[in-house]
Amino acid sequence: MKMKKLIGRAIRSVSSISERYSRRLVNKLILLFTSIIILVVASLTIISYQMLQKESVDNSIASTTNNLHLVNQNLESYLAGIEQLSLPQIRYDELNNAIMHEDKDYASRMYLEDYLRDLFFSRNDLETIYLYLIDQQKYYSISKENYNITVRTGSSPVIVDMPWYKQALNNPSNRIFQSFVGNVSATGYPINTEKSFMAYHRVLRTIVSRQPQAVFSFYFNKSATDEIMKDIPYNDGQHLLFLSPDNVPFYADNPAYYNRIKEEGFIDKLTESSTGRVTWGVGAEKFLVVYNVGEQDGWKLIKPIPYKQIYEAATTTRNWSFMIGILFLLLSVILVSLTSNAITRPLKKLSHQMSRFSAGDFDTEIEVKGRDEISYLSRHFNQMVKRTNDLINERYKMKLVEKNAILKALEAEINPHFLYNALQAISTKALKNERYDIADMIDALALTLRYCISGKDVVFAREELKHIERYMALQKARFGSRLQVTYEWEDSLMELQLPKLSIQTLVENAIKHGLEKVSSTVTIIIRAQLSPSHAVISVHDDGPGFTLEKLGKVLKSFESDWEDRNDESENIGLVNLNTRLKLLYGEAAELRIRSDATGTEMQMWLPRGSGNYV
Repeated sequence: MKMKKLIGRAIRSVSSISERYSRRLVNKLILLFTSIIILVVASLTIISYQMLQKESVDNSIASTTNNLHLVNQNLESYLAGIEQLSLPQIRYDELNNAIMHEDKDYASRMYLEDYLRDLFFSRNDLETIYLYLIDQQKYYSISKENYNITVRTGSSPVIVDMPWYKQALNNPSNRIFQSFVGNVSATGYPINTEKSFMAYHRVLRTIVSRQPQAVFSFYFNKSATDEIMKDIPYNDGQHLLFLSPDNVPFYADNPAYYNRIKEEGFIDKLTESSTGRVTWGVGAEKFLVVYNVGEQDGWKLIKPIPYKQIYEAATTTRNWSFMIGILFLLLSVILVSLTSNAITRPLKKLSHQMSRFSAGDFDTEIEVKGRDEISYLSRHFNQMVKRTNDLINERYKMKLVEKNAILKALEAEINPHFLYNALQAISTKALKNERYDIADMIDALALTLRYCISGKDVVFAREELKHIERYMALQKARFGSRLQVTYEWEDSLMELQLPKLSIQTLVENAIKHGLEKVSSTVTIIIRAQLSPSHAVISVHDDGPGFTLEKLGKVLKSFESDWEDRNDESENIGLVNLNTRLKLLYGEAAELRIRSDATGTEMQMWLPRGSGNYV
């Protein structure tokens, strides 16, 4: 019974809320527009998603098929070149004669060695060549050993028992390819197959009796296939296989993947057509498998592509469509709300504008329509706002003149201090080194003074940095190699606007409280970076830093009023700079100081987007 009562109360509450909601026209409009937009966006999203899925699959098939076809042609041309290499052609009689008389004729042995050298030097992808003489159970080999091409001989009676040897003798074409992917079968030769991707064995027979005389074995390194296979682009999750006509892998980016699809019988599903595609699944993951079969010998290139990668673009588009639909829904609610507000009584608008005025928005103004009592109140309200603005503008102009005078006074205190340091540096340079570079220093000083007396309050960062470079040149004349300067200022921040001589004030403080206090080298780093709300210009030195007591006094001096400041304080430069920042950018700007055992860092935080300076 209690559960039934609770359910009944909930139903009645929902009905009451729905009834109150449907009484207002604005709520009905919001519901109508929301339903229409949801229906349209959902329909378009589903249709476009299905179309993009189909188009993505078709594009993947077309591009992959063409790519595999071209690469397979190159591979078959490569294999045809190998077969051409193994045939003696016009030198068959000489080679046959040398093989027959090798055991008793020194010239025949030299001929075989020269023949192997010619073959080895004809290509750069050969790892080793073996020539096995069947009757003698003897072999000649040539390979590169310690930067030398060496021809060696040896005996190997086990060759006749090797599977590849038997397959080559029984093959109608007297040849066989041997793969070194996966489980590598024995070769019978003393060779390391890790450097080779395959071997090609060619049987040489006598012309008359067709009896096997010798077997050529060519071992090819991986350079050729790596060069050809790199033309097939594939991402993480995709695979690439190169199979012989009897489905033996000669290239597999992941041998474990090949073993898995072979065990599940997937390889047997591939048809003998030149191109094709099938779908194969591994658990929950499905692959689109595109393959190409060579037209000459039937070698296969296989590329499985996960469907989730193919559908990635379609899924992204679908998600964007839902986001756009939600945005349209929000916009529709806003537009309907604005429409409902447009038909609200004029008195509500007047009340709203008066609330803005009382909150400090003195630019508000009411559009006056008609001649009724409300228009009369609106007209007089506009007159009141206008008179208030006139009074504010007069007060603003007076305050602006006062602040400009304060700024000029601050600059007047900074410039003489710098002039004193610059002249001291020039004097020190002349006395210590007795050099004639005083003229250059005077030029730097003249440019610096010219910059200081310019009438601009705010300058571009590139101008201030040029000034700092001249200033540092003068200071290096004073301190020599003990002063090191590093700039970490990106080119994109060179147009940043900042108060004139602001960086110099920070650098002067680093020299005064850092470099002058020690006899070791001090590095000053000048950098600029952007935060979401501020541009941060910092000067860092690795000097001894401030003591906690002195740092507290400096920070406390920032909080004192202009009239209460002490002009005799040694931190007058920092106090003046902090005051300038407040005057130019408002309370959002500030000067921060951090000091510890690693040095001192002073930062100017300037609010971004500040175009009007006060």
